[in-house]
Amino acid sequence: MKDWCDEEGAKRLCEKINAYWAERGYEVDVDLVDAGFVPAMRSARTDVRSNMVNGMPRRRAAGEAGAARPSYRPRAEATA
Repeated sequence: MKDWCDEEGAKRLCEKINAYWAERGYEVDVDLVDAGFVPAMRSARTDVRSNMVNGMPRRRAAGEAGAARPSYRPRAEATA
């Protein structure tokens, strides 16, 4: 079983996420955050955080078709 919570596993997961979305023409920002020792897990943990929303990237890579398309923003009356 792979451990995605230790530092090495988190790095592998970060690379997999970046490669997956880059292959599809999207840019994602993925960061690793050292969470330190977690008593419930009885070990140290490294978090993987990204700028994705609901698991989907926010923008296409520069130079890709549709890259200039504006980001989605709900209409004002839909959020009121």
